[in-house]
Amino acid sequence: MNKSHGVIPQNFPAAENAMRLLFVCTGNICRSPTAEAVFRHHLALAGRSDVLCDSAGTHGYHIGEPPDPRTIRAALRRGYVMDDLRARKVSPEDFSAFNCLLALDFGHLAFL
Repeated sequence: MNKSHGVIPQNFPAAENAMRLLFVCTGNICRSPTAEAVFRHHLALAGRSDVLCDSAGTHGYHIGEPPDPRTIRAALRRGYVMDDLRARKVSPEDFSAFNCLLALDFGHLAFL
């Protein structure tokens, strides 16, 4: 998944009725990609293709980079895969592309 190009990842189905959630943290290399990976994992276990998720950062410090290696290792130890994720910055278009933006702390909420 290359999230650095465009708002909604290209692998999102075109389902009009799909719920679309965006997890937001600061740089999109730790908290929000972890939330995305865990949520995707549990959606897959539940057989839910009607809920889609992505993650983004409030700042563009790491655009195009994978999650922090420590984050990837911690996720893998728990069975969550996130090696396909790449950091991107939240954009104004995200407010119309997603049904819900989930800020991971009050600072992110204030930014949004």
